[in-house]
Amino acid sequence: MKRAKNKGTFLGVLHYLKPYWLYLTVTVLLALVTVAMTLAVPYLVGLAIDCIVGAGNVDYARLGDLFLAIGACVGITALSQWLMSLSNNKIAYHVLADVRKDAFRKIQTLPLRYLDSHAYGELASVIVSDTEQFAEGLLLGFTQLFTGIITIAGTLGIMLAMRWQIALIVFCITPLSLFAAKFIASRTYSMFKKQSETRAEQTAFIDEMIGNLKVVKAYTHEDENQEAFQEVNERLRKCSLRAIFFSSTTNPTTRFINSVVYAAVALVGAFTVISTGGLFTVGNLSTFLSYSNQYTKPFNEITEVITEFQNALACAARVFALIGQEDQISDEGAKELESAQGNVALTNVRFSYDPARKLIEGLNVNVPAGKRVAIVGPTGCGKTTIINLLMRFYDVNGGSISVDGEDIRAITRRSLRKNYGMVLQETWLKKATVRENLCMGKPNATEEEMIAAAKAAHAHSFIKRLPHGYDTVIGDEGALSQGQKQLLCIARIMLCLPPMLILDEATSSIDTRTELKVQDAFAKLMQGRTCFIVAHRLSTIQSADLILVMNAGNIVEQGTHEQLLAKGGFYAELYRAQFAAV
Repeated sequence: MKRAKNKGTFLGVLHYLKPYWLYLTVTVLLALVTVAMTLAVPYLVGLAIDCIVGAGNVDYARLGDLFLAIGACVGITALSQWLMSLSNNKIAYHVLADVRKDAFRKIQTLPLRYLDSHAYGELASVIVSDTEQFAEGLLLGFTQLFTGIITIAGTLGIMLAMRWQIALIVFCITPLSLFAAKFIASRTYSMFKKQSETRAEQTAFIDEMIGNLKVVKAYTHEDENQEAFQEVNERLRKCSLRAIFFSSTTNPTTRFINSVVYAAVALVGAFTVISTGGLFTVGNLSTFLSYSNQYTKPFNEITEVITEFQNALACAARVFALIGQEDQISDEGAKELESAQGNVALTNVRFSYDPARKLIEGLNVNVPAGKRVAIVGPTGCGKTTIINLLMRFYDVNGGSISVDGEDIRAITRRSLRKNYGMVLQETWLKKATVRENLCMGKPNATEEEMIAAAKAAHAHSFIKRLPHGYDTVIGDEGALSQGQKQLLCIARIMLCLPPMLILDEATSSIDTRTELKVQDAFAKLMQGRTCFIVAHRLSTIQSADLILVMNAGNIVEQGTHEQLLAKGGFYAELYRAQFAAV
């Protein structure tokens, strides 16, 4: 199972490397040049040593040529390593950008069910931290793997050609390094995976606490949060130390084995120099010792990278798990809803967020075009769920929802949502100018249309008081009050004028005086448009054409305000409870 998962991760890496095959080819060629020049230097140094036979017996002419050749090799090696570094950086940062782009694009196409079940901080950690670890770790290992394999093959070939008996010592003992590295690496992957998951948990917690800091302070929950953070932080410390400790034992283990190899080569080589009578010279021994070091060095480098490599694999698995998530149901073959009349029907609708917990069962509602429908009921009864289903943020589990007689599952989400205008209790503004925020749904709106919409929403006066008026840069957080943000969201809808409206506690953050004015503007806006109004304040929906009273996912009553009061049922109880003190 684990091997199959790793194989899938490697295939994912190769997929992202494929567009940059030219840079990879350049990297391989430069690696060949680097290794060839690096291998040439010990050979030339050995020849130079043999030029120094003794006092008064030095071949200076040949030494000079050899020194020039060594200098040229070193220069070419430095240049090729620099160019290889540029090529590798090009690959690394392009792959990093591509992975992040795909991860962010995936979030745009994931069903809301997935996003609702995962902490935002965790997803942010995957896109920001895990992608960086993945790109840097895997590509660093990929580069050193190329150079290491070529170096191992080159040095082994030269040593076998020079003195195969001594080369066998190196060849037989060195694989112990690989066995040691593999033994340790196989046990560190799960540790780094746990580290990555715990780091994501910590990021999610921090994101949640910073985003809700006002609530934390209001309920003096700082000490509890500090304890919770300490607990996660301590777990992260333990699993990080455990992973790093075990992975860090790789390098000293392999270095010890390599030192044994070097000592064995030196000892056997010295006896060979003495016994061969000049066939195996001191220069040859010096060259052989250099090559034995160069042969073992890639093993050291590769094992040094194992820590990063295992960490990168764990991060890559999380990134590819996100990118590999199933998209929401495709709109392929769906129709475009050009301009809806506004006839909406919910037929035998069945839906629940959790299959084990039923929410909406057998819901039937028929809303003719141009009618205003209010949805009321206690918290958790399913009011906002109906909005989610109307907008197709979620698909029904059973039954159907239709607009103008067409099942919304046969309509593209984009065209369906363009025919709805939404004002929610939770406002959303992007970091941009007031003008850009207002014209989000209608980018080609004229200055006059934008100002008229702002005046209708009673937002024009406070916008003019901003430092740069409509060109003031704002964001979801900042100097604007919650009520001002909501007025901007209302103005945004009044500028679009869609055929259907959804108002979910649209005036909850506005003062009573401004609310009365906005309600007048809404009354004009809603004329001739199908409107769904979710409200807790029953005074705001008394003029609705139809009031749906919900409880436990079902419509228990429906009718006009007067009809429902006359029934003396659940709606009448809600109304009396709300106005008992009046």
